[in-house]
Amino acid sequence: MRVAATIVLASEERRQLERWSRGRSTPQRLVLRSKIVLLAAKGRTNKQIVGELDTNPVTVGRWRSRFALLRVDGIRKDAPRPGRKPRISASIVKRIVDTTLQERPRGETHWSTRTLAEKVGVSHMTVQRVWKLRNLQPHRARSFKLSSDPEFEKKLVDVVGLYMKPPEKAVVFSVDEKPQVQALERKQAILPMQPNFPEGYPHDYKRNGTVDFFVALNILDGTVVTQFHNRHRHQEFLSFLRMLDDATPSKLDVHVVLDNLSAHTAAVDRFSKRYPRFHFHYTPTGASWLNLVESWLSNLTKKRLRRGSFANVPALKKAIKEFVEAHNSHPKPFVWTKDADQILRKVRKIQHLLVTGH
Repeated sequence: MRVAATIVLASEERRQLERWSRGRSTPQRLVLRSKIVLLAAKGRTNKQIVGELDTNPVTVGRWRSRFALLRVDGIRKDAPRPGRKPRISASIVKRIVDTTLQERPRGETHWSTRTLAEKVGVSHMTVQRVWKLRNLQPHRARSFKLSSDPEFEKKLVDVVGLYMKPPEKAVVFSVDEKPQVQALERKQAILPMQPNFPEGYPHDYKRNGTVDFFVALNILDGTVVTQFHNRHRHQEFLSFLRMLDDATPSKLDVHVVLDNLSAHTAAVDRFSKRYPRFHFHYTPTGASWLNLVESWLSNLTKKRLRRGSFANVPALKKAIKEFVEAHNSHPKPFVWTKDADQILRKVRKIQHLLVTGH
């Protein structure tokens, strides 16, 4: 015969149980459990508690034992129940995972839930559950490009260090250009947005000329300095650098992050001799993502150029100037969050995958 657990309450436990047993907003299951424990603490047997509370012996025995083992937390939550037995065998799960990772459907690049379900002999919902459980997403792909620059790590550390810890008494500019920005004029009117109908613009257009657009992003305050040119040789880039010099207080050093375009390097060679306060930092070859101004140029394209219609180059310039003015009226710094070590770990992971295949 099983002996009922002896219950001795601490003062705080008794107060908590009495609050629950009298609480009008307390769930009824917790009220009953509290009353069971309080009566047990008074020396009542399980049989006596069953009679007083008009419940059943199994309930009384369960919550009396749970309290004796886990105290207040033992009755606060429901007792754990055994989970449903898995309907998918481990061998089926392994086959789905292995096939997803190691094989491809005939004539296709990746599996769908239905093509894999047909091969394995299960439902497509089973495949979907296994993929979700293993975080497998064959329908998605991510592009990447590894820089072949022999000084990749050195340049990465240098540029990221500027972003995350800019030098004192200096300004840091991220510089690039958008060459041959096209003044595209839509051949039909753009349809305004309506309820249940997004803005519509025709896919065919007329080209009305191009312009080269130079931009420098101040990483400390988020403002940009811009200049238009008809070409993008080193002469035009020199003109833009002189503009940066005029726009920056003479007491500050100027650090410039830029890529390895030949027009840039040719201009820098000449400019550095006459402007010693300028310091140039090159991003690695094939690593344009390391240049913060690329994010700003992407916003310009998405928010102003892609849906626009421009009858001529002056109209295009006007639209870009309006975007720049609006941005500079409420600038926000582009904050770099990943340090060089984090980036290098990710690069090495990709390199490892390329070598081993897994």
